[in-house]
Amino acid sequence: MAEPAGRGAFVLGADSGGSRLRIALARADGGHAPRPLATCSSQEPVRTGPAGIDAAHLLSQLLPAAEELLSRAGANGLVAVCIGAAGMATLGDDLRARLPAALTAAFGPVRLALAADAVTAYAGALGQRPGAVVAAGTGLIAMGTDLTAAGGWRRADGWGHLLGDCGSGAWIGRAGLEAAMRAYDGRPGGSHPLLACAQAQFGPAGELPGALYPRPDRPAVLASFAPEVGRCAADGDPVAAGILVDAARHIADAAAAVCPSGGRPTVALTGGLFRMGEPLLAPVRAALAVRLPHARRETAAGSPLDGALAIAAALPEGRLKLPADPKLLQITPPVG
Repeated sequence: MAEPAGRGAFVLGADSGGSRLRIALARADGGHAPRPLATCSSQEPVRTGPAGIDAAHLLSQLLPAAEELLSRAGANGLVAVCIGAAGMATLGDDLRARLPAALTAAFGPVRLALAADAVTAYAGALGQRPGAVVAAGTGLIAMGTDLTAAGGWRRADGWGHLLGDCGSGAWIGRAGLEAAMRAYDGRPGGSHPLLACAQAQFGPAGELPGALYPRPDRPAVLASFAPEVGRCAADGDPVAAGILVDAARHIADAAAAVCPSGGRPTVALTGGLFRMGEPLLAPVRAALAVRLPHARRETAAGSPLDGALAIAAALPEGRLKLPADPKLLQITPPVG
């Protein structure tokens, strides 16, 4: 537990994703990569409605959690908050309109950063250095910056499983299930190992459309099959291995699209998809060597929640180098 401290000694970071809201508290003087003193998670994701991300629902989860974390740390206030949210760029208008006043009412004047989750993923992976980050889980998005106002942020993909997210968990899972159905039909390009895995996970192959199409969480269901593609590839199935080679090319293409030009740019990968290990990482390394032969590849230093804390900690002292953007990274001065 942290020692008691006065107002303004702490910052709060939040990561709002598809499954839950994660929140962490750190000291404001914790440096460029502040260590979380305490964390907590919600039991459900923040709702999205006709007005976009529901600010009232987010606040109903965030404020009690923040009060609990502050109490545990023996503090009575915050100096800065960073909230990273999936969909912030296109669905964050309600958050941008309501959060500054609401957080001021709860904690007094605070600096506030509202960021797309891809930006907090970038900050968690590379900190405040120029480069490119590919964040991949159920979906996939790449972000890059040279840290200049003129260059701003460069984005590639992140368009959802119907229009993009190429190389993501949902993309790999869908390709694996297609290969399973090809084997079921006796068409070329099928994989009997993937067919066996699909039937073990979802039931008889002929009933898969009825089990999948009505689901509102289809991307997550598709992504749940990606680990089976990885396992089949590791066991020597050439069809599964070919799917991961194709995914790696898409990942490298996204990184190349956002990489700053000139010099030796730094590229990092972050997100749960890469926990698949060598069946995916080996072809990704090979694809990056072809697409970005001069890039330095680094292991991500931290998570999107770590990135939210790092952005929040940079605000009070004016250390934030990441480019501000009305949709991707909006900095709000204290209200009042």
